[in-house]
Amino acid sequence: MQDNIQQPMISRRDWFKVGACGFGSLAMAGMTAQQSIAGPLAPRMPHFAPKAKRVIFLFMKGGPSQHDMFDYKPRLYADGGKTGKNKQTLLSPLWQFSQHGESGQWMSELLPHLSKQADQLCVIKSMQTDSRAHPLAIPLLHTGSFQSIRPSMGSWVLYGLGNSTENLPGYVTIKPTRTYGGPSNYGSAFLPSAYQATRIGWEGKPVKDATIKHMTSHEVVPGVAGGVLDFAQSMNRRLLARSRQNFEVQGVMDSLDLSNNMQETLPGILDLNRESKPTLDLYGIGNDDTDDFGRQCLMARRLVESGVRFVEVANTGWDQHSGLDVSLPKRCKSVDQPIAALLIDLERRGLLEDTLVFWGGEFGRQPETQILSGKVALGRDHNAKGYTVWLAGGGVRGGLSYGVTDELGYEAVENKVHLYDLHATMLHLLGLDHKKLTYRYAGRDFRLTDLYGNVVHDVIA
Repeated sequence: MQDNIQQPMISRRDWFKVGACGFGSLAMAGMTAQQSIAGPLAPRMPHFAPKAKRVIFLFMKGGPSQHDMFDYKPRLYADGGKTGKNKQTLLSPLWQFSQHGESGQWMSELLPHLSKQADQLCVIKSMQTDSRAHPLAIPLLHTGSFQSIRPSMGSWVLYGLGNSTENLPGYVTIKPTRTYGGPSNYGSAFLPSAYQATRIGWEGKPVKDATIKHMTSHEVVPGVAGGVLDFAQSMNRRLLARSRQNFEVQGVMDSLDLSNNMQETLPGILDLNRESKPTLDLYGIGNDDTDDFGRQCLMARRLVESGVRFVEVANTGWDQHSGLDVSLPKRCKSVDQPIAALLIDLERRGLLEDTLVFWGGEFGRQPETQILSGKVALGRDHNAKGYTVWLAGGGVRGGLSYGVTDELGYEAVENKVHLYDLHATMLHLLGLDHKKLTYRYAGRDFRLTDLYGNVVHDVIA
């Protein structure tokens, strides 16, 4: 199922959607009935002046090791081999750290390209979340909940701000995970289906082979395709009227309308051959190590440049319980150059200042090795009490290292930032008050941050 696109005039589908969902359901703080009638994706004013207009969400599935990339701990080098508080052996970082940029950000040798962008990064080293299990932590990162299916962050953003383009989806996910929440990680749950993401590809498959379903009309004469669509949608509306709020039927309708609108626009945006060779080289496209993620990052830049509000780019393989010495360098090499290129490209096009870039996983790693099958493994277990993410652009303070974990990196001890605080802060940068961005469902008002969350003003420029 795909996103719906705002029409220049009110379509019968828009009128029906308002009738099916109800004016009250579509009304967030400050949204009038007239705006509701204009369609669920009509652009809306934020609660206050935003610093960011769009988001690129770089999700590293599995939990990247902050100890080996960003959170420099001299004592962990010194105490390697000793017994830690979890009764396992402390593992010294296998790579050297050094300071970078005018800000002196500590980063390891695993990130030679990204380290050159150190002054753009706001590195939060005191992150905390509520679970150290993938099936719970991944939905929590994406939706703010692991107890029930809730709208994804991208859906909340699109609901709050609307779409800024008529010919593209407002929310796109590139190579999302199939597991640990799967489609619900980019779904709209009880929000209208217009707010769910358009998916490009799946994890584990090259993005250059990815296609988007329902983008072309097969075996239909072009001159009659519009009539066929109108007829199909009229039948869908009748089915939906009989079944009331059937989200699967509504999703099919939105998918058909979206595909009709973006048939001419989206293929051109996803055609990376339109980029210059220097740009392709910048992202590492054509290099075996960086080609796939480089394509994802360049797609993300082209999408946000064309008006897409929220783009998630996923990368897997960060769950290093063993084989850390081989697997982590491989993962870093695959994303380091493309991410640095994305920041460079956004800045030179004047997009970085109002594009909020997020990088991180669902949690981090422990400072100790693991015992697997009775043997000591060269790897680290999950850590939800103190891990690292970073933000760039979009009104954050570049060159800032925020928060502190204890001297071995077990948990955050200073300027703790819970996941709800991160969500609240990202919404704030987009001009949205996380306490006012609510949707009434099943008799209560829901929001991304549930009953929690505080804006971390210290990281805002």
